[in-house]
Amino acid sequence: MIDISESVMQFLLAFVVVGPLLGAVAALLPAPPGLKGKSPGQAVLRHGVTVTGAVLIAAIVLALGFDHDHPSTMQATTDISWIPALDVRIHLGIDGISLPLLVLTALLTFLCALYSYFKPPSGPSPKAFVALLLLLEAGTLATFAVLDLLLFFLAFEMVLIPMYFLIARWGGEGRTRAAWKFILFTLLGSVVMLLGLLLIGIKAGTFDMVALATDNGRSLSTSVQVTAVLAIGIGLAVKAPMWPLHSWLPDAHTAAPTVGSVLLAGVLLKMGTYGFVRILLPVAPDGFRTFAPYLAAFAVVGIIYGSLACLALAKRGAKGDLKRLIAYSSVGHMGFVLLGIATMTPTGVNGALFANIAHGLITGLLFFLVGALKDRTGSTDLDSLAEETGAALYGRAPRLGGLLAFGAVASLGLPGLAGFWGEMLALFGAFQPAAGLSRPGFLTFMAIGAFGTLLTAAYMLIVVRRVCMGGAEREVPKLADVRGYEFAAWTPLVTLTVLAGLWPKALLGLTDPAVQQLLAGGTR
Repeated sequence: MIDISESVMQFLLAFVVVGPLLGAVAALLPAPPGLKGKSPGQAVLRHGVTVTGAVLIAAIVLALGFDHDHPSTMQATTDISWIPALDVRIHLGIDGISLPLLVLTALLTFLCALYSYFKPPSGPSPKAFVALLLLLEAGTLATFAVLDLLLFFLAFEMVLIPMYFLIARWGGEGRTRAAWKFILFTLLGSVVMLLGLLLIGIKAGTFDMVALATDNGRSLSTSVQVTAVLAIGIGLAVKAPMWPLHSWLPDAHTAAPTVGSVLLAGVLLKMGTYGFVRILLPVAPDGFRTFAPYLAAFAVVGIIYGSLACLALAKRGAKGDLKRLIAYSSVGHMGFVLLGIATMTPTGVNGALFANIAHGLITGLLFFLVGALKDRTGSTDLDSLAEETGAALYGRAPRLGGLLAFGAVASLGLPGLAGFWGEMLALFGAFQPAAGLSRPGFLTFMAIGAFGTLLTAAYMLIVVRRVCMGGAEREVPKLADVRGYEFAAWTPLVTLTVLAGLWPKALLGLTDPAVQQLLAGGTR
């Protein structure tokens, strides 16, 4: 790690949050003649790579300058009065819980911008595309960095409009319906969430998340906590997505362009689960304990439901769409995250945070790969892919087939890869839940979740067999294998998936002290 002054850390965090927003505005301006390159479209796509690259570098330097000996302490903090009448402050800061999500967001957005530069999206103006991509990044990064409830809500909502337009204008078949379904579900959930946030702020006398976490619900009555958890939890659960509030997700993923699916799965879903950990667990612990068994029950139903839906899609002759299958797999994987949070234990919550990062890396890679398959074959239908790839994808495009198999086995939780640790820790947390929670009930949830891991292995192995290994022994034309820009965009995800699987301490060493302190009653 490197020694960086607090003022520089503050500047870096402010740049990470504000930089993409300024870049979005600049993307809509006319490019100077010397920067246009071969075309104005190429220039604005290059601008997107430059801005997201600068934000990624700032996030990495921020991570290197982070005091890893005290990950439970809020660092790089900025606290400025914004709306004195409401005591709303521009309060920024990071700890061991938010830092990994901040870096993951910066990385995935940069990889999406790089991918889009070499594979421009088909649709309207590249200017609008880049501006929306940067606006989406700004809202997501702000969600993980702000420490004021109202600012959190503004950042949480800020991502909805850019994602709506990315789906509606650059998506595929059924994009208009999918975009409307996405925006309506998330907006309705957010309205209820805002009421809960206002209730907490008014009753506690502050919207400051650090002060509220330190208070640990002592200034809020149990009835207020229960009401707030119900209202805020609904809004967060829609974004998570928790069964049965998940139905917008498969349509949105299926219709979204490749980079939209990568960011939706890799980053946006994490905003909901992050809110559970950052707000509900420390601010309203008694209210959360009331709903924890129900959250766990919905989580394990989501695990089984998502896995069975994937199995149905993976069956031969089922007209299964590979992109839709991966979307349903996210319902199952995020179920493990919610189960870990519901245990209210350090083990379970650490598992949830680890699974968040692992899902972002692995599912981001899978959506990149599915997009590449669609570019080459013109379809993501499993039957069509099995026919198109003929003598197996391994034989026609060995590197592409190998990467798809790698993503599949990482997703099913193979030990030694990132997908294993989060789900295992979430199940261990359910084995011994927090005091006041029914252990027999959570043992039941653990058993159901463990069965879900078997179903996950089943459908992922079916996909690998059908697409990568299946097909008749006949002469088939070769497919274009992994291209240079694809290799550049995907290698970091593969590398981090392996590193996180082999050295989980790198991530757990950040999250565990922060989680321990959060559950014990606050953060400094």
